Amino acid sequence: MSNSRKVVKLFYDVISPYSWLAFEVLCRYRNVWNIDLKFKPAYLTGVIYSSGNLPAGANSSKLTYMVSDLKLLSQYFGVPMFQPASLSEKGLNAMRFVTAVAERGKDGDTLEMVSRELWTRKWRTHQDITQPASLTDAGLKAGLSANEVEEILTLSKSQPIKDKLKTVTQEALEYKCFGFPFIVCHVNGKAKVFFGSDRFELMAYFIGEKWVGPHPDKPTAQM
Repeated sequence: MSNSRKVVKLFYDVISPYSWLAFEVLCRYRNVWNIDLKFKPAYLTGVIYSSGNLPAGANSSKLTYMVSDLKLLSQYFGVPMFQPASLSEKGLNAMRFVTAVAERGKDGDTLEMVSRELWTRKWRTHQDITQPASLTDAGLKAGLSANEVEEILTLSKSQPIKDKLKTVTQEALEYKCFGFPFIVCHVNGKAKVFFGSDRFELMAYFIGEKWVGPHPDKPTAQM
């Protein structure tokens, strides 16, 4: 593999717990691997139905497995999460808010913190992520000022932001995406897609890097 910078795109939705796992791992590895990590907030429900897939809740066996799977994965990846009372909540307003944060030109750190705060509210503290008051609180906890949050909330309801979210979702679908997290790695003009939060070892092989477990700062604990 070339030593040139590799581009890694993460398509995600804060309604997806598996996306949170992939998000945290890639954030840990971005300064370990030679990658340019790009966050691509998109709309999971749009991907599910446009690709002909079915939501996890549509299959009782899959849902039962997912509950136990996430419990184990949260321990393995060190991302504490707990099953919310309802898995049917749609994250459209939340993802428009996240998209507005990105489009407003906020730095990557702010986008990262807002996304993480929304995952935390949904999957750790079981708070709403659809209503303006909840989004406001999440933005404030992520470090935005009250004025910035108000501007972003207004922007999130605008047609350009709605169109932007649709565009990024369509971009994911053009890669034959059918669910999140969906990761696209670009190396030397070639692109390879990876679905899920359990493909990091294979991803590392493709981009010419080394996977040392979910905590690269403590590799010996994962060997």
